[in-house]
Amino acid sequence: MADAFIFAANAVLPIVLMIALGYVLKRIGLFSQGFLDVGNKLTFRVLIPALLFYNIYGIGSLGDINFGFVLYGIGAVVGIFLIATAVTCMFTKDSGKRGSLIQAAFRSNYAIIGLPLASALFGDKGAAAAGVMSAFCVPTFNILAVITLTIFNNDSKKGKIDIKKILLGIVKNPLIIGTVAGLLVLAVRELFVQCGIGFRLKDIEFLYKTLENLKSICTPFALLVLGGKFEFSAVKRQLRYIVFGTLIRTVAVPVIGLLIAYLFIPNLSGEHYATYVAVFATPVAVASAIMAKEMKADDELAGQLVVWTSLVSTVTIFIYVVFFRSVGIF
Repeated sequence: MADAFIFAANAVLPIVLMIALGYVLKRIGLFSQGFLDVGNKLTFRVLIPALLFYNIYGIGSLGDINFGFVLYGIGAVVGIFLIATAVTCMFTKDSGKRGSLIQAAFRSNYAIIGLPLASALFGDKGAAAAGVMSAFCVPTFNILAVITLTIFNNDSKKGKIDIKKILLGIVKNPLIIGTVAGLLVLAVRELFVQCGIGFRLKDIEFLYKTLENLKSICTPFALLVLGGKFEFSAVKRQLRYIVFGTLIRTVAVPVIGLLIAYLFIPNLSGEHYATYVAVFATPVAVASAIMAKEMKADDELAGQLVVWTSLVSTVTIFIYVVFFRSVGIF
């Protein structure tokens, strides 16, 4: 058991400490609010798309994908979205809060925390499996987020769904653009292999190196910005919704998602479970608060959920990792 605790601590605590460092740097005045706002946009519009593109291009071969592993992950996310929509609509009548709460239930911080966590849990195999899943779950997260925030926001009218607005939001989403670009380049690489063409993206060394640098910057920079964005105001006013959203994201979703995978999905290895921990157990995506503000949902609540799920998940992720380590998976 002691070995399991040490293993979990080594996987989770570096992420937590980076977030804590960002919080301290903001408190001592090294990070200004303007810098954090720009950093948030830079992360969302440039760094995360570059990271997703790089990870997808790093997939060995489309033929190596375990589609049972992928289908369960995507199916579970969609199922969580549907259940969360029903439960949240019973919990509150406030449309703006509904959008933020539903998004918090299904949308994990996969790109910033999930990918490095999977790598920490199961090394290169964990990183490879998580990269494969990112090609499918990140578009799913963002498509569902656009649908959610278009239907449930402070300006929404009951019974009126703007399909054009939903589709436009999906097409313009930077994370979806980065993912689709990665899939297209991966498909071209597969075509080159079939045709016996030796040229690869890596052969354009200056371009590939730039992409690699952006990928390397993304996670530490995003974690520092996340820490700097932590604010503990408005807790009293939003307490009921914070508790509800935090428990759903950090307890209900990972317990259900991970337990079903463990009990009923055959032929899974440690790297697959590491990826599922990244999908189901990580906190709410930082981008969720940005999208909530842009699409007129309750962005204050969305920001609080990013903060509190990030804090609580430092404990809950630790528990899930210890469990899987104890049963011999990690």
